[in-house]
Parts: sequence; C-alpha cells; structure tokens
Amino acid sequence: MTTIESSTAHKQKLIWQVIQAIPSGKVTTYGEVARLAGLPGLARFVGATLKQLPEGSKLAWHRVINAQGRISFPLDSEQYKIQFSLLVDEGILFTNEKINLKHYLWCP
Repeated sequence: MTTIESSTAHKQKLIWQVIQAIPSGKVTTYGEVARLAGLPGLARFVGATLKQLPEGSKLAWHRVINAQGRISFPLDSEQYKIQFSLLVDEGILFTNEKINLKHYLWCP
C-alpha cells in the first residue's frame, strides 16, 4: 500500500467513526463530519467516501446531509427516496424537502 493509499484509508476510517457516532433522529453535514474527523475543508472527500461504502454497509450514511439542510441526491432519484425514507423512519421531519438544522443537527 502506498503512502497516499494509507493516508486515504486513515481519513476514511476517521470519517466512518464520526458517522457511526451520529445518533438516530439526528443529522449532520458533510462539512461537520470532516471537521469532527480532524479533516476541516474536506466535505467533498466525506461525500466521496460515502459513495464508496460497500454494499450492505451498516453505517448510517443517511444521517449526513448538505449544509442547507437538504439531501444532496437529485429529488427524483432512487437514492433520494431511500435517504428520505430512512430519515423519516427515524422521526426527522422535512419542510419543502429541507430539514430544520436548528432542531435536528447533531452537535457532540
């Protein structure tokens, strides 16, 4: 494994640890996950890491949303419907496709 691959794997593990800590019924943003993982400014890397989750992963990826309080997938996509459903199942309410971050944002 090269140093770059090792560094990427380490960053991914830090991100997974943060996401694993998000409680049911709460959300956080890609940027906040990056900050809590000690990787400020790497919100896009968080998104890329989540795209690479293995099939059947138990990580609660659906609790990570964008800074506007919205799901980042296109509104009419299957991924949006899945994430929306998982969040609603946890009691998270949407208003005009948006989550009230003042109420649902996880701040450890």
